[in-house]
Amino acid sequence: MKNLTGNEVSVEAKYEFGKISIELKDQHQQAPELEVSHEKEFHLILVNEDLTEYRHLHPFKKGEGRFEQPVQLEAGAYKLFVDIQPKGLAYQVKPVHLQIDHQSSSSIESSLKVDERLTKTIEGHTVELSIDSLKAHVPTVFSYDTKESNPEPYLGALGHVVILDEAGEQFIHVHPSSHDTTEFETVFHKPGLYKVWAEFQFHGTVHTYPFVIRVSD
Repeated sequence: MKNLTGNEVSVEAKYEFGKISIELKDQHQQAPELEVSHEKEFHLILVNEDLTEYRHLHPFKKGEGRFEQPVQLEAGAYKLFVDIQPKGLAYQVKPVHLQIDHQSSSSIESSLKVDERLTKTIEGHTVELSIDSLKAHVPTVFSYDTKESNPEPYLGALGHVVILDEAGEQFIHVHPSSHDTTEFETVFHKPGLYKVWAEFQFHGTVHTYPFVIRVSD
């Protein structure tokens, strides 16, 4: 499906034969030139409709404005967030809807529940999240304590944070405040539930730590 709302670059995506194909075009139907951001031209975030599945992918270039990403997906509804920086063109990341196997996508109630404890351990690596404020329209700082584990540089930073609201519509991609810290700052423009995925690399393997938070008005 296609997404062009408020952008000078259109995104068209489809899934078949075990791969996602994406085509980018500017307002003149030409392939836009992409700038490199955190070591890649193309960052693709994929989630399913209830936000229980999350993938951070980097499609490879197949031609001018055409990219592909091999991935095995079950039947269902997904959203793609094409995180790119077209040179000299206005672009804002918007969800691109992807339906697998022509199933009808009925809206489902949010199953997100706020995490009471902001500590998680994955494959022996513990990460604790501290948040200084959770109010809309003011800066919020996420501080991640990786305990005994030292995160390695991954895509030009010590970590990456992706945030979606419970509807899977508002996309936020945050990088650390400096090259040697695991603190991330952003501003929420509306109250509500959000899911936060933090990515850290330990011993050559990237681990993703999901948390659900509530932002007040």
